[in-house]
Amino acid sequence: MGDFVLRLDCPDQLGIVHAVSAYLHEVGGNIVDSRQFAEPSTGRFLMRVRTHAPGLTVEELRAGFGPVAEKYDMTWRFDDLAVRPRILVMVSKYAHCLSDLFYRVENGDLRADIVGVVSNHPDLEGLSAFHGAKFHHIPISAATRASAEARLLELVEAERVDLVVLARYMQILSDDLCTALSGRAINIHHSFLPSFKGARPYHQAYDRGVKIVGATAHYVTGDLDEGPIIEQEVARVDHTNTPEDLVAIGRDLERTTLARAVRWHVEHRILLNAHRTVIFK
Repeated sequence: MGDFVLRLDCPDQLGIVHAVSAYLHEVGGNIVDSRQFAEPSTGRFLMRVRTHAPGLTVEELRAGFGPVAEKYDMTWRFDDLAVRPRILVMVSKYAHCLSDLFYRVENGDLRADIVGVVSNHPDLEGLSAFHGAKFHHIPISAATRASAEARLLELVEAERVDLVVLARYMQILSDDLCTALSGRAINIHHSFLPSFKGARPYHQAYDRGVKIVGATAHYVTGDLDEGPIIEQEVARVDHTNTPEDLVAIGRDLERTTLARAVRWHVEHRILLNAHRTVIFK
């Protein structure tokens, strides 16, 4: 109890670190970890500070920090590390990423709670039930897309969801939904894009003799598969690997890449920097 994270983004100028440190000292907070980065191309300063401030609430920290933030024109937020982020996972038929997230939560590697699973197919209801997660089957078509997305947003609000994870959800989200979930929705996909689009991308890659298989986790935006990248991973392959080998390798990469991205998000380590991310690991 009493552990908090402050993240901020502001124009780079003298005195920012001193002002933040002075405020935390004034309220009785001890700085446990501090990382910062000055972006030369944009002139922005980004910072993450973890502080131990026993006896204080996050609301009190936020209220007192206002004048400091205003002076330096900061975009900022305090988060209480005692609060476990609430995750809603969206899937279609592939279970590997969902299973991995369940395992990491239950094993204590991912300090968050999966409060529900949404799918446009019923296939993974049993898996969700086994792990004690509510399953919401929301079929989607061109005719029902608007109502399906409205139902999804109702779930996000009702379950007080902090993060939506698209764990191989094979549907395109509308621009309106992407806007509503801006900065709190993460997607995972293979890294062959834009070269191998559509169905059977690993078979397309095999036919072209690729030497690298990869996965990308990124924030969801209206630009399909082009949101700010959080994490990427690759593995080398060669002529001896079959298309089925490539699929298996790709699934392993998707699991680990998505898990890292989700972990960094729920640990409040990521700051958006225009179309990129700054991650204080």
